[in-house]
Amino acid sequence: MTDLSAFPITQRWPAQHPDRIQLYSLPTPNGVKVSIMLEEVGLAYEPHLIDITKNETWGPEFLSLNPNGKIPAILDPNGPNGKPLALFESGAILIYLAEKTGKLLSADPATRYETIQWVMFQMGAIGPMFGQLGFFHKFAGKDYEDKRPRDRYVAESRRLLGVLETRLEGRDWLVGDYSIADVATLGWVRNLIGFYEAGEIVGFADFSRVAAWLERGLARPAVQRGLNIPARD
Repeated sequence: MTDLSAFPITQRWPAQHPDRIQLYSLPTPNGVKVSIMLEEVGLAYEPHLIDITKNETWGPEFLSLNPNGKIPAILDPNGPNGKPLALFESGAILIYLAEKTGKLLSADPATRYETIQWVMFQMGAIGPMFGQLGFFHKFAGKDYEDKRPRDRYVAESRRLLGVLETRLEGRDWLVGDYSIADVATLGWVRNLIGFYEAGEIVGFADFSRVAAWLERGLARPAVQRGLNIPARD
């Protein structure tokens, strides 16, 4: 049996199946990227719910795996050269799992980098901007008297939706076939119009191609499963 005792995170969240990939996450837009990916590629894994409302990511056990204190993170007992690999940052994890399985990332160099480019677009633009809009529209920021921060993120989120809308002209997915670029982005667009309740304020009805892409993505069985993993207590 694989021994993961050298990783302090397993002291706080023991592995019942140490031969499987250990997933430390929460079903947030960033967290579901990895659970969806794991469901899509069919790798055996064991999910552990990390409760960010209890600041569990700031304990020493979690920080030993991700010093940035954010979910998701994984521990693969069968990493490169057969050695365990701990990995954080959702984009990096997506690329790793795609390369490990040969799925959802083209082997063609040009298409591969085009796909990674759209993953980076989500990481550097879609995620941060939609997240800030969520804060200023739904959470504590909504009470700020000065609405300029909110309006800035509304405008930028709308612009980014326009980038996706243009990209999806004449195509079903962001790059060729369904890929990690779509996996990275679906949860964030879903969250924008769902949990953040920002569909009206960004004029989501104007982005018909994005809406159709989102519907296609959410219809995938692996996506439906991954959106609820790890299960909340």
